[in-house]
Amino acid sequence: MSRSRLATALDEGLDLPSDGLLVLRPPAAMDLSALPREGVTILHGFRPDRDAWAGAGYRIAEDVPAAQAALVCVPRSKALARALIAQAARLAPLVVVDGQRTDGVDAVWREVRTRRDEVQGLTQGHGRLFWFAGGAGFEDWALGAPEKGEDGLFSQPGVFSADGPDRGSLLLAEALPPKLPARMADFGAGAGVLTLAALSREGVKSIDLIEAEQLALDCARLNVNDPRARFLWEDATKGARGPYDGIVMNPPFHTTRQADPRLGSAFLQAAARALTPQGQLWVVANRHLPYEAVLAETFRNVTEIGGTPGFKLLHAAQPLKAKPGGVARAVTRTRRAHSG
Repeated sequence: MSRSRLATALDEGLDLPSDGLLVLRPPAAMDLSALPREGVTILHGFRPDRDAWAGAGYRIAEDVPAAQAALVCVPRSKALARALIAQAARLAPLVVVDGQRTDGVDAVWREVRTRRDEVQGLTQGHGRLFWFAGGAGFEDWALGAPEKGEDGLFSQPGVFSADGPDRGSLLLAEALPPKLPARMADFGAGAGVLTLAALSREGVKSIDLIEAEQLALDCARLNVNDPRARFLWEDATKGARGPYDGIVMNPPFHTTRQADPRLGSAFLQAAARALTPQGQLWVVANRHLPYEAVLAETFRNVTEIGGTPGFKLLHAAQPLKAKPGGVARAVTRTRRAHSG
């Protein structure tokens, strides 16, 4: 394993306390071994990463604590990165920022240098780590409350498609049948676009919004004002609740800037596990993603029900429960009801 930027910085002069270390939104794969585990507290709003750190034995913050030093891990959203730095500067006298160039860490570094005279750091492994004194000067970067857009929906930085509903979600919302099953779920619900569409159909008695990003779920609570809805901050791919009669989803296929179709495949497999034997799944996906093969292994019937050159709409019914020691195989191949 290559040496982490954090370990190099500690060797080259970064002086961190042995206790009171707050780490904001570290990816599950990040190397924190250079820090004393007993002195570290993790603050995270993304449930899979939060659960991974808890499983590794790290202390997880339930509230926002003051700290002796705060390490910010730069996310993909520049506005969210700024907000995390503002939070860290408010909570700790020393702020450390670490990130990859592909996630925009260099731009953040340049902006911080316009606000602090002394910023030290290093570059290594296609990324940058830098540190500076906390305190005032970043208040305008703080994350405000979710704001209502022109479409009437609340959103905020760090939420999928923060500037407005994703085109794929809107496409599936329009294509849902006029009547849906009674017990529904929205896997990876985001700000609630598909949930709102499902609740507008006949037959729905309940729907669980299952969302891993806490910021998105906060927006969904503002957007979905319906007693049939339940909001669950959970990783849809791990131990999904149920059983459900129907599931809608626009599954994610990346958590970084690198696409990973395995993530969407995990959503599809989780849906098959969470549905009743006669359950149904409605999915929208980018057309290039190879989800038909996964659905063919996990559902008896799979049909493409529409789409565009960029998106495909898929309907799957009657999940095949995997047998011990083997993988369930589909008995019918995917049928195309419409050309895309």
